[in-house]
Amino acid sequence: MKTRIVIVGGGAGGLELASKLGRQLGAEQVTLVDQQLFHIWKPSLHEVAAGTLDIHQEGLSYEMLAHDNRFTFCFGAMTDLDLEAHAVQVAPVLDEHGEELVPARTVPYDQLVIAVGSTANHYNVPGAAEHTLSLNRPADAEQFRLRMLKLLTAAELRKSAGNEGQVRIVIIGGGATGVELAAELREASVVHSRYGFRRLDPQRDVQLTLLEGADRILAPLPEKVSSAAAKLLQQRHVAIETKCRVARITPTQVEDATGRVFQADLVVWAAGIKAPDVLSTLGLPTNRTGQLEVDDHLLVKGHANIHALGDCAACPTAEGGWVPPRAQAAHQQASYLHDLLLRHAMDKPAQKRPYVYRDHGSLVSLGTQTSVGSLMGNLFKSTWYVQGLLARTMYVSLHLMHHQAVLGTLRTGVLAVARFLVKRATPLVKLH
Repeated sequence: MKTRIVIVGGGAGGLELASKLGRQLGAEQVTLVDQQLFHIWKPSLHEVAAGTLDIHQEGLSYEMLAHDNRFTFCFGAMTDLDLEAHAVQVAPVLDEHGEELVPARTVPYDQLVIAVGSTANHYNVPGAAEHTLSLNRPADAEQFRLRMLKLLTAAELRKSAGNEGQVRIVIIGGGATGVELAAELREASVVHSRYGFRRLDPQRDVQLTLLEGADRILAPLPEKVSSAAAKLLQQRHVAIETKCRVARITPTQVEDATGRVFQADLVVWAAGIKAPDVLSTLGLPTNRTGQLEVDDHLLVKGHANIHALGDCAACPTAEGGWVPPRAQAAHQQASYLHDLLLRHAMDKPAQKRPYVYRDHGSLVSLGTQTSVGSLMGNLFKSTWYVQGLLARTMYVSLHLMHHQAVLGTLRTGVLAVARFLVKRATPLVKLH
């Protein structure tokens, strides 16, 4: 009997795993379940939010990927697991009017991989869930972009009437997402001033404020990377407030624990993540942030045929810590599970080596022209600092490597050239 492998979650790791297994085992054995119809590489969502990346051009259809990589795509959200029957419960798909397009389904499995990623952790801050946006999904980034365009239009009209016209954007969280979004928004605001918003001064009228609770931005990275990023942001007129603990958020402002008030028209929450709430309802072991507890073979504890990878998995390291929620970790885990599950499907001896996370460093985008980061990490017990065009080139290559894993080398090359040409034939930001 053929092994039925079901992967829930079509993010970077889940999609790469489904594509690799599908090409070798076929659609009868490999199924990918996701509640979206198309895939966007999550680290590029800040570009979608700023409008410098068109979600409708960059998105990859799961149905197309399923056809090309020979896996089955099941459209819908996982709602429950039947652990005894070894089956995933998938919710019905509704249209914008609430009418059912696709009924609820049951997807049986022999081996299950849960790769549902993460969502925003608001830490019970009053008003955070109601009055902020988070870049968890493509729809979130698109919502932010449209809201920003409306605010820019309103500010331009106020300026044309002789009044003050400003857009105040507050980003909560000075990690990679917050820093990259701030840099991309500043670059986009300069471009917007050339296309229809000519009365707005991009430096003065589009006010960007980055709030961070630690004593520096990019706190998990080496201090040299943090300092370089802070300097570049300040040169671009991004206000940085460190040691700032957000206490309350209203529709018009952000308040910190010391009583400081930051006026805001648009607030982005990038201060923390947690696993999706559905995981705590499945009868599987989870930690305090909702992640599934897995062993060093990425098996969910107590279950011999359920695996987890990526942000939703609490995976231990050999040093006694935890694998960080990074795209490179999801990529490594997908490669590990590919070998493990392929051996199982082909009735080969079980893989005995454990999963070992290897830190290859971190790169942070600061717009289309430059990036900063540290390379190699603990690979050679040393850290190399990189900045500028070299770092930017390497950052872009990470995106291309992901595309290569799911599209193949030839199509990735064609898409890269097409994207280069389109950017020179259209506005540098999406204006509608």
